[in-house]
Amino acid sequence: MTPPLFPLPGGPQLNRRTFLAGSASFAAAALLSTHARGAVAAAPKFSAYPFSLGVASGDPAPDGVVLWTRLAPRPLENGGGMPPEPVEVAWQVAEDEAMTRVVQRGTATARPAWAHAVHVEVEGLRPDRWYWYQFKAGGEVSAKGRTRTMPPAGATPERLRFAFASCQKYEMGYYTAYEHMAREDLDLVVHLGDYIYEKGDANGAVRPHGMPEIFSLDDYRNRYALYKSDPALQAAHAMAPWIVTWDDHEVSNNYAGAIHDHPEENPPEKFLVRRAAGYQAYFEHMPLRRSALPSGPDMLLYRRLEFGRLASFHVLDTRQYRTDQPQGDGTKPPHPVLLDPRGTIMGDTQRAWLFDGLQRSSAAWNVLAQQVMVAPVDRTPGPVVGLSMDKWAGYEFERRRLLRHLRDRRIANPVVLTGDVHHNWANELAADPDRPDAPSVATEFVGTSISSNNDGEDQPAYLGALLAENPFVKYHNNERGYVRCEVRSQQWRTDFRTVPFVTRRGAPLQTRATYVVESGRPLLNRASLE
Repeated sequence: MTPPLFPLPGGPQLNRRTFLAGSASFAAAALLSTHARGAVAAAPKFSAYPFSLGVASGDPAPDGVVLWTRLAPRPLENGGGMPPEPVEVAWQVAEDEAMTRVVQRGTATARPAWAHAVHVEVEGLRPDRWYWYQFKAGGEVSAKGRTRTMPPAGATPERLRFAFASCQKYEMGYYTAYEHMAREDLDLVVHLGDYIYEKGDANGAVRPHGMPEIFSLDDYRNRYALYKSDPALQAAHAMAPWIVTWDDHEVSNNYAGAIHDHPEENPPEKFLVRRAAGYQAYFEHMPLRRSALPSGPDMLLYRRLEFGRLASFHVLDTRQYRTDQPQGDGTKPPHPVLLDPRGTIMGDTQRAWLFDGLQRSSAAWNVLAQQVMVAPVDRTPGPVVGLSMDKWAGYEFERRRLLRHLRDRRIANPVVLTGDVHHNWANELAADPDRPDAPSVATEFVGTSISSNNDGEDQPAYLGALLAENPFVKYHNNERGYVRCEVRSQQWRTDFRTVPFVTRRGAPLQTRATYVVESGRPLLNRASLE
């Protein structure tokens, strides 16, 4: 006889999380307890379907994964249409999609102080396995999600297949790329930032939302709810576990640490209140572990995830700890200030963590999952050089320090994954940019946007000049889409997967280019399309 869905009660109970909301600075702490404080609604009634934002999983480990959902029957209203009381949410994990072979189950508490979001850190699963999961609250059951655990620490899997994406401005186009991604055979998805955008409707909006620029915690929550209401994004989340990091638009454009893009209007003490709101809403809506729980305007997001001994993902945060962009931001010519050792995009603590982890790594491939371009791309034709101060080129001392560490410590097969710029790029990275013949020490794959900047084009008019100015750039494309990677012990393969338009539905998927990197040779080899 097939067991009923969610045979509650009976199974082992998960330790419930009690969140304490902070004051104006949104400072908070998580208390783990076997008993929730105060009354918890075990049989709530909802005004509409509460799992309107879907389900997700993330940060997989060999023995477990984080499961996420949020109760929001009216997701675009403040509070998501939920009463201001905690609600019991049941969850279960099964070995089959029909949910007949349940291996873990329990309950968690969705609390109003954290937008009735649920983060369940499941442990005790078998390594390198696919699982399915589901939530229940009252009489309502969520959609099913599929997730997986990482291989054992000492194992070398035959293959890892993942995709990475970024920059999904809702009003600028449809998430057709996610529709295609959800059909891929992937182990993981990596999101490199700009999950939401903070401004009001942009010019040329395809899907106008009518919301103004966001500042408060409720504002940020409602913006996430808008984005996560998209069925294609929900499908991509439900297909495989995600590894996420942010860039700038999760708070405000081009912010640097505690410094707003317009500091004269937003001094640090004012901006940090906004940053705290953005960070809390980000945590509430992402499948992150309690180690990332924000405390006011601070949130520990950089971390390391291992796919056995095949690949180590070093996930970076290049926003929270950086110094202000030099020369007033923007695109500027080279200047001695770029070599100031006090300028940093990572901060001392994160840099030390990264260098130590790279040096200790036993993985065949070391993946830097991060936000902004490492290659020092000159976007100004002719003899004048123009570098983006918001990218690693604006922090040239630290950029060179990173690349020389990769070279001098002989880090195995470093590959940089980048988002932010709404284009596809394939770059070779040299440790000494002052030497034209300096060998490459790493490769960088930059993914285009899901929808930001509306429709694109395969070969923009400026392409010839761009490649002539930057010989280390081996590929550039200006369409929308995502990047798919297949990793084996001796070879890395990258497919640039694009859609020709996002301003209307139904765009087909195409592979515009494929590049291969051989183990021990950080060079980009163009492969024929299959």
